[in-house]
Amino acid sequence: MNFRKILTIIISKLTIRILRILKKGGTTLPGKVAFKLYPDILKSIAKDFEIIMVTGTNGKTTTSRIIEEILKNNNVDYITNKSGANLLSGITTTFIQAVSPLGKPKHKTALIESDEAAFNQVTKHLQPKSVVVTNFFRDQLDRYGELYSTLNAVKSGLDRLDEKTTLILNADDSMCASLGHETEKPVFYYGFGETASQQSLENINTDAMFCIFCKGKYQYKNHVYGHLGGFYCPECGYSRPAADLECIGIEEAESSYTTIKWKYSKALGTDEAEHTTRINLPGLYNVYNAMAAATCGLSLVYSHETVQKAVESFECGFGRMETINVGDKLIKLILVKNPTGFNQVLNFLTLDSQPLNIAFLINDKLADGTDISWLWDVDFEHLNTADDRIVNLITSGIRGEDMAVRLKYSGLDTKKIRIIKDYQRVIDEGLRAVAAGGCFYILPTYTAMLDIRGILKKKFNLKEFWK
Repeated sequence: MNFRKILTIIISKLTIRILRILKKGGTTLPGKVAFKLYPDILKSIAKDFEIIMVTGTNGKTTTSRIIEEILKNNNVDYITNKSGANLLSGITTTFIQAVSPLGKPKHKTALIESDEAAFNQVTKHLQPKSVVVTNFFRDQLDRYGELYSTLNAVKSGLDRLDEKTTLILNADDSMCASLGHETEKPVFYYGFGETASQQSLENINTDAMFCIFCKGKYQYKNHVYGHLGGFYCPECGYSRPAADLECIGIEEAESSYTTIKWKYSKALGTDEAEHTTRINLPGLYNVYNAMAAATCGLSLVYSHETVQKAVESFECGFGRMETINVGDKLIKLILVKNPTGFNQVLNFLTLDSQPLNIAFLINDKLADGTDISWLWDVDFEHLNTADDRIVNLITSGIRGEDMAVRLKYSGLDTKKIRIIKDYQRVIDEGLRAVAAGGCFYILPTYTAMLDIRGILKKKFNLKEFWK
């Protein structure tokens, strides 16, 4: 009997309990304490779990929540780091909560979201059955460094995993798809077909302009957004792989959902029939998240019916298109953290036919990225296409003034831009400007989201963020 391990678990569980009583969350500190006391704690307690991991730049939390719904629909008992604490310490806390003081698991399945920059460290302690990689985009350079460094870190993490580990990869992302190139591991791909994406082939995002293998310049047969699409290299022949789950058409796009037509390959155990599916979130980026989760579920041999039900009924993770009902009005909380993701949110907002009331909450703490120059790479100019519907633009957070300057230089009406530093005032004045049946959109960076959600929780009796 390993008394050091038992003592570590007991002390860590006690730390969680105390922090929860104090309303402090208790999602990361207990894991840090555990590693100090017993560096092999995670490896020791995680070995008895069947683990599904999700990593990548954008969409990790939403993809994880859809997979979570698939597991529920198949009556699978599981644990997950629902709070979004996806660094090594947060993941360790999740496992400690899920074992007895002797280290015995209460459930057999673990669904773990991992920060892409931490993935290489996490896989030193875990051996997942499946790994979903969503995409790679330029994100917080001061934290992550150059984009290919992040890709290589994830590749190193995958290389140390067992050959039986199944990879679920984005076929439309040249960097993500490269992780399945010449690997012995089972691989399933998901992506958009040529007929489903008709975006311009000009001015494609330059996050991944050149071939990862020969440095030739990519050409595209079709383009979805950013650098995602039907890429191919005319120099060496590297190209988008065939997708096992493919979106072949957008049937309907509304402000609260997207209806698509998709088909599966026989490799996923289906008859390749086409299916119409309503995704319980708007936006092309959420179509990708749904396809990633569905591919994962089908690769685990769950039925199409349970997968489709999950896609149509799942609830958003906190702060990720989270909707709060306030009488006859709504608040939507949408996390923003990098140019590509922000641009997709702005595209969604401009498609809304209702008057627009938006608050931008920008912090520059370590978890947000201390360099906010990325705001100048966001296409705020696109909001001018909805200028006649914009009622109110509030900027707030530590860098609220910088956000106001960015909006001014985008050409928007400065009379509609206000700097309000107090979050309580942001909520009150934002809601006051919304008509009955309308929506107040709050777009925060990560730490700003935690701060304002804490206020919203008290004001509107929301769930704790770790629940």
